[in-house]
Amino acid sequence: MRDVSIIGIGQTPVGEHWDKSLRELGFQALQAAMNHSGVERIDALYVGNMLSGELTGQEHLGALIADFAGLRGIEAIKVEAACSSGAAALRVGYMAVASGLHDIVACVGVEKMTDQQSDAVTSALATAADAEYEALQGLSFVSINALLMQRYMHEYGYKKEDFANFAITAHANAMNNPYAMFHTPITREQFAAAKPIADPINLLDSSPIADGAACVILAPMAIAKEFTSKPVRVRAMAIATDTLAVHDRRDPLYLEGGAISAQKAYAVANVGPSDIDLFEVHDAFTIMSALSLEAAGFAPRGQGVRLAMEGEIGLNGRIPITTMGGLKARGHPVGATGIYQIVEVVEQLREEAGANQVKNARLGMAQNIGGSGATVVTTILERL
Repeated sequence: MRDVSIIGIGQTPVGEHWDKSLRELGFQALQAAMNHSGVERIDALYVGNMLSGELTGQEHLGALIADFAGLRGIEAIKVEAACSSGAAALRVGYMAVASGLHDIVACVGVEKMTDQQSDAVTSALATAADAEYEALQGLSFVSINALLMQRYMHEYGYKKEDFANFAITAHANAMNNPYAMFHTPITREQFAAAKPIADPINLLDSSPIADGAACVILAPMAIAKEFTSKPVRVRAMAIATDTLAVHDRRDPLYLEGGAISAQKAYAVANVGPSDIDLFEVHDAFTIMSALSLEAAGFAPRGQGVRLAMEGEIGLNGRIPITTMGGLKARGHPVGATGIYQIVEVVEQLREEAGANQVKNARLGMAQNIGGSGATVVTTILERL
């Protein structure tokens, strides 16, 4: 197996792109990454996407984007793993380069969600849950996460306001990210007074639906310096799964897929949680931030919220998270989110995060979660 590096990144602003199609967004991110790396031709294209068929009536995205980008003839496929589709596409690209099958690979995450009304988007997102035992009973992802949050608060004695700093930190960091959807800080008082959605989750607990696309270019480490003076090594990647339905799990408050994927990644990288300088969590809801921090070993069970309460998740904290706004404030175009996370970790490790730069960042980690934890992809990147 060959060492793999990221030699180029690209992204579009996250937002409501009513004037751009799915293929245009994917192409813009791909073009930006190719320009960034200086690559003129790629061997393969892997596209992470969750909802194109449901929301745009368009499947077959690999060939669609390859053709639109003038790359007709290359290997190109779509990869789907619910909200972890972006990182799953990266995993496929990583395996292609590491195995020697391809040398230069592009991994694009793209999603177009805002052209549909919210009830249609909610129904489409629910396809990542258990269709017979969750979605058919009327459970949406907001309500599933609300049940998890209720149980967490009951088990560990937290109050609703204890989760506030997850959202406040994300919005503060997004202020300096030109690609983020929201550039407005929020206060603890605004968090407490936000519109309820599904008790105890309110609007400011939740990431927004959005359009966007991001891309990374992969190459073997042996030739990476031919394209960039600052390649970032993919130190480890791991995917693990759990049940789709939360009620089928051994413990609903334990992201077993997250824990397994994190432990596998740590083992491959020969590091532990204390070695990680920043962690891009999948903060689709504030409760997921807490559960992900615990699953990845940054906090004991029931103590993930305490990291937020004690200010340990800020840019100067013990484990900085959502360093460019996260899903909450950068936005959550679901199939693209995993690639946005990787782009943001690369920016940190290349020391190109501007005012949000985490000092002396050498190892960065991202965890991209599909569904309510049924598929979890953990990636560790290293500055060389």
